[in-house]
Formats: sequence, C-alpha cells, structure tokens
Amino acid sequence: MPATTDDGGLAAIRARRHPDCWACSPTSQNGLAVAFFAAADGSVTGRFACEGKYVGYPGCLHGGVTSALLDAAMTNCLMARGKPGLTARLEVRYLQPVPIGATVQVRGWWLGGRGSLQMLRADLRHDGVVLAEANGTFMTHTLAALPAAEGGDDEEDRDHHL
Repeated sequence: MPATTDDGGLAAIRARRHPDCWACSPTSQNGLAVAFFAAADGSVTGRFACEGKYVGYPGCLHGGVTSALLDAAMTNCLMARGKPGLTARLEVRYLQPVPIGATVQVRGWWLGGRGSLQMLRADLRHDGVVLAEANGTFMTHTLAALPAAEGGDDEEDRDHHL
C-alpha cells in the first residue's frame, strides 16, 4: 500500500491509532510533540526544537531523545503506509552531538517488508548534516490487538483507515 501524501490523512491516523504517544502526539504536554508530515516519496518528516529540558551532556540533546525521535519517524512512516507496527529492533548510530538550541529535522522512510516484518530507516539532521541515523525492524500487527481510540473499532473502520 502506498503512503498517503495527505498530511491530514496521517494526522487523522495518528490521532486515532496513536493518540497519546509521548514522542509524536501534538497534544502531549510532557512529551516531544513532534508532528510528522507525509511526502510524495512515501517518507515522513518532522521538526524538533532541542530545548534545554532535553539535555544529556552539557549542550547536547540526550541520546534517548534522539533515539525516540528516530523511532517515531519510522513509526509514523508505517502509519502513513497503513501498516501499524511495533518496534522489534532499533539500531541507532550517533554520528555527532545534537546541539541544544538547534531545530532539527527527522525523516523516516520505508525500505521494504517480508511477512509481518517491515524494515525502515531514519535520520536526524541539522543544517543538512546527518547527526544520527537508525535502522529499524517493525512487527506489523492486527488492529484487534490495539485498543481503539474513542468511538470503538468496527470492521469497516479496520478496512478503510488502517
């Protein structure tokens, strides 16, 4: 299934299937609140302001936050493709420190799939320079295994939304 290029489509899917995510829910008051947007090539991108409250070593974004951003980009890429998935394996490569005070771009894209496993990649950039990158393997799952957001989950919804 091709990715949706309708940003409203991805936002609606995220709101319905991933409403309380610490990393990507735009309404998360204590989380990262990264909004991802689908691109015509099937990738997703988001921007994140690296505030001081996310510091690890002095002046640097905490590595766990960097990892969460990369994971969220890949998760949103799967949602844009209509394939809900859970992270099975995440390999992060930190190339350079991510500076506090910077606004970074995080991008995720789909590499392929085999059965219930989906392979993705993501990177995090500042001023065009890749600071961190990740490879991820995700397990697709049926919507029956997920608690539905408000309003229930009927078979027609499963067939048409995710």
